[in-house]
Amino acid sequence: AIAEFTDTSGDCRGKDLSERFQVTAVTVNRTVARLVRDGFVTTEPYGPIKLTSEGRELAERVSQRHETVLSFLLALGVSEAAAVNDAEGIEHHVCDETLSKMRQFIQGKSQ
Repeated sequence: AIAEFTDTSGDCRGKDLSERFQVTAVTVNRTVARLVRDGFVTTEPYGPIKLTSEGRELAERVSQRHETVLSFLLALGVSEAAAVNDAEGIEHHVCDETLSKMRQFIQGKSQ
């Protein structure tokens, strides 16, 4: 989400994340603090949240996982609304082996 906000509007603030995920500012602050601790973002009080190079790489991997799961669900014939909703949860739990099989399935459907 930080990458999406940064790419579309130039920066990302805690308020953006709070609204997007419908959580409190406290929840966002705690999550951002963990991301800072782990080296994925930088931020200053009242300033924008910025991805580090490691954070950008992670965001790209997560985005690719999401797109694979979403495409797989759509290829199965799941409605777009359900696929979008379900992909948000599945992408966090699917193992690399399953993700690879999803990609193979999608590629087979497009040929």
